[in-house]
Amino acid sequence: MLQAIGLTSAHRRDLPPAVDDLTFEARPGQVTALLGADGSGKSSALRLMLELEPGRGITYFRGNPLHRIAHPAREVGVLLGDVPGHPARTARGQLRMLCAAAGVPVARADEMLDVVGLAGLGAQQLGALSRGMDRRLGLASALLGDPQTLILDEPGKGLAPRETGWLYTLLREHAEHGGTVLCTTSDPREAARLADHVVTLDAGRLVGDQDAREFSRTRLRPRVAVRTPHTARLAAVVQREARAAQRSVEVVTEAGNRLSVYGSSCAEIGETAFRHGVLVHRLTDEIGDTGLAPPPAGDTEAAAGARPTPPAGGPPPLPRPATSPVRPLRYELLRFLGVRTPAVILAVVLLVSLACCILLARSRTMPLPVVLAAWPPFFPLPPAAFGAGLIGALSFGEEFRHPALATARGTVPRRLGLLMAKLTVTATAALLLALVVVVADAQALRVVYGSDVTDLPRNWPALAAGWGGLSVGCAWAGLLAAGVFRVTAAGVAAVLAVPIIIAPLVQKAIIGPSVRSIAGISGRLRELTWVRLPRQADDLVMAGVRVLAQPVGAALVLSLSVLICAYMVTGLRRRAPW
Repeated sequence: MLQAIGLTSAHRRDLPPAVDDLTFEARPGQVTALLGADGSGKSSALRLMLELEPGRGITYFRGNPLHRIAHPAREVGVLLGDVPGHPARTARGQLRMLCAAAGVPVARADEMLDVVGLAGLGAQQLGALSRGMDRRLGLASALLGDPQTLILDEPGKGLAPRETGWLYTLLREHAEHGGTVLCTTSDPREAARLADHVVTLDAGRLVGDQDAREFSRTRLRPRVAVRTPHTARLAAVVQREARAAQRSVEVVTEAGNRLSVYGSSCAEIGETAFRHGVLVHRLTDEIGDTGLAPPPAGDTEAAAGARPTPPAGGPPPLPRPATSPVRPLRYELLRFLGVRTPAVILAVVLLVSLACCILLARSRTMPLPVVLAAWPPFFPLPPAAFGAGLIGALSFGEEFRHPALATARGTVPRRLGLLMAKLTVTATAALLLALVVVVADAQALRVVYGSDVTDLPRNWPALAAGWGGLSVGCAWAGLLAAGVFRVTAAGVAAVLAVPIIIAPLVQKAIIGPSVRSIAGISGRLRELTWVRLPRQADDLVMAGVRVLAQPVGAALVLSLSVLICAYMVTGLRRRAPW
């Protein structure tokens, strides 16, 4: 049982709310159609029910509000618009990523591809799917968690008759197995053909709540549509002649100089208008009511809002925080590896690094660490560090937003588990990128200039730790900045700001004669912690201190500290910002 009670969208300046005090029920074992013309508030009503928009009211799914359901994707399957995802991701990869988000076995993806008739198209990319295939994949996404309730926004819009018939059959089968189906439509005939119950909206308000048979009887009768500047006169003569002939004729006056005449024909209305000299601009037979007439007298109570009784306990506050994947690390790995973007970044970074490395090595004055890092003096960052920052920034790109409730576009999830998964994956990718670049540059130097130019310095562990720290720091800076501002470009800008803006400021702050020395800090730390550290650990501690003392290292640490605080304030608080 789905119960929507008092749904009202947020106030819009100088405009009425898109949804105004909407209350209705969708029962299990039935298909319920939410009918209304474009702009009537159908989509807004669904988003209010799913708590994806701010507003008042509450929706209960089998007695529980959505934010109290432990695994929403297993209770509610959603299809709002097209399938959101990177166009280069495959259909199978998309479903497997959603399996990790919903906490269901990965094998469920292939099962759903078979159910919706896409078993042979699992390797097809999302950007290459036709409209019908996209709808099938969207329905497979909604069914991944085997939900009791399906909510779909215009599922048959733009589909061919064959695809529409298949879709209606699948929805009917879900309802026959005890599920609840709620879908929107703007076509009254489609609503009568598909649904067991029809809820009609007009300007965001409930104007009809009827059984499908009653809806067909009252709303889909044959009628004669008339447009005339003399509506009152023509309505009077038609009713007078019908009473004289003892025929049952109903005349409904509508807006825009229109009449709807039920129980007559075009020939009879045309002859009546001719006999009485009434000018007629339009006269046609119609079946189906594209307008929204008031409900019949018998449905007054339903339309007026015979409100469902909410479960005990009262409605909790809205809005709710966005949900996070149930298995965040698996979700992030599937998201990261599901597209070719990381491979493209690696290839570009490797080519640029090799070119810079070979050119820098021509001058014997360049230190070997600078040559291996491929960091010319005029580059703000080495290519590997910038590539790592780009990978981090893409983690919160719009195409990678976690699809709340299967496929609905919601806010970026900012739970701690998903953040830790993203940090882990991006750090691993940054370290691998840094390692591949250094190894490739070293091999290139040996091939071009001989083996004598790649002799490692004695402090190579400390240099390696600093190189890895720079790459991971840039990756995390890009990730956190993109997560805070919800824009990929913000992550890239944060990475570039470290050497271009923040490092010079830090350098100015710390410039000046040094009167104290940090020599012996490792020994003092050993005395403080009562732990005897090996000589190599002392070297690593000193290397870390030296890195932090450099302007770029200090600027990177400062940037990460600020971004972590900003992320905590904006993303991990109890209420998610809208």
